[in-house]
Amino acid sequence: MRDFIIKHDKGILRALEILPGFVSWNLILLPYWGIFVFPVFVAYFILFFNIYWFYQSLQIAVSSIISHTKIQAAKIYNWMADVKGFPDYQKVRHVVIIPTYKEPIHVLERTLSSLAIQDFPTGQIIPVLAMEEKEIKQDREAKFEELFKKFKGVFGHLYMTVHELVPGEVAGKASNERFAAIWIKENYIDLNKIDINYVTVTSCDADHKFHPKHFANLAFRFLDNPNRYKTFWQPAVMFYNNIWEIPAITRVPNTLMSIYNMSQLSRRDKLINGQNYTLSYKLLDSVGYWDADKIPEDWGIFFKAFYKSGGGIEVEPIYLPLMADAAQSTSFWKTLKTQYEQIKRWAWGVSDDPWVIKSYLLSKDIPFWDKTMRLIQIVWAHFLWPVNWFLITIGLTVPTLINPAFGRTALGYTVPKLSSFVLTISLAFLVIMLIIDYIQKPPRPKEVSIWRVIFAPFEFVLMPIAGLLFSALPGLDAHTRLMLGKYIEYKVTEKV
Repeated sequence: MRDFIIKHDKGILRALEILPGFVSWNLILLPYWGIFVFPVFVAYFILFFNIYWFYQSLQIAVSSIISHTKIQAAKIYNWMADVKGFPDYQKVRHVVIIPTYKEPIHVLERTLSSLAIQDFPTGQIIPVLAMEEKEIKQDREAKFEELFKKFKGVFGHLYMTVHELVPGEVAGKASNERFAAIWIKENYIDLNKIDINYVTVTSCDADHKFHPKHFANLAFRFLDNPNRYKTFWQPAVMFYNNIWEIPAITRVPNTLMSIYNMSQLSRRDKLINGQNYTLSYKLLDSVGYWDADKIPEDWGIFFKAFYKSGGGIEVEPIYLPLMADAAQSTSFWKTLKTQYEQIKRWAWGVSDDPWVIKSYLLSKDIPFWDKTMRLIQIVWAHFLWPVNWFLITIGLTVPTLINPAFGRTALGYTVPKLSSFVLTISLAFLVIMLIIDYIQKPPRPKEVSIWRVIFAPFEFVLMPIAGLLFSALPGLDAHTRLMLGKYIEYKVTEKV
């Protein structure tokens, strides 16, 4: 098989690009034609899927409680006291790469300010503003000059890199970060004879805001981990910077995504780095950095490291919140469009699946169980992305309407009732998530009415609409484009 795959590489990759869309479309349409062909199978399929969703909801609720408890403890713990217990902690350098394109200066200043108030010595933190050549030269240089003046002497160094797109590269975070990381390796680490064994690199979006204990926590986990050169570190990315400002219809999905991200920290078996994460510079350099010809970069660099390192790559949680901006534009409708485009870009992570599956089939030196569990995780997460909403929300409702004869049978009557009962019980877990959200969310700004807080729980009646607009449809959009070979271009999410 290995020789066949290598010989027909392009054809197999194209077939694997078609696979996610083929699977998702067939699962979505199955109840509508299947209700006429094998209605009993369809009914039980929907029922068991709802039971599976109940299990997933329970799992997220429990893991959210665990993660929340650990985060609350980590917020008050003195991590620097533990860090100073390592005699070599002063050798550690944290390089923070911040890809930016046309972000306003106040957004970048907020991110750098969160780095400037770290418990960890800021002289050992190296921020890098990774800018794009296509941004107006005067604008990017003016921003960097002002920021350099404001933070002069705060960090070990504050660098700016300017990435110019070259043939073979795709515009986006991955190509920009790759350029910045290689530049830092040559012009900071090598030039200053910094020991690469003690350097970490953090992938950080321009709107991210670190907890003050983040890098002390990271330094401890890095120094304390004997497997540090095969490990990623992941905080809880929560879209709370502007959560009170965005419309209710987008506040709902951003709240749920925030709690979900937090819940995954305690699931080491499923945790894969995303959005803001750290790895050792040694690992990044050894696997050849991010791929400049791909848009997805977080799961992409994980699986690239996984296969190039012979497996054994793990993600260790940092039980601290990492605040990010939710998508926001200058009007209600523009915000909805921006949110949709952001989710579609995230769903485009499915474009990683073909080469991940191919690498799985070609790899020989990775333990079967290790690589199989990782493959199941990425396929399960990506393939079902657009499917969940249709099977859970619509279920058998529409299929029984188009085949009323089955709806009048005992099974056709009972299964929708059972499914509804199971999903209703699942709403109890939503209450747990809302309580955690209330605790973790920043306090209400003075300019925001108290009524918004009072009515916040009632906003979740919008879940079915929000789930369709900001999960199912953009996911299906991404799957269909990949299936048809209509590849998307990277668009920076507007965040006002």
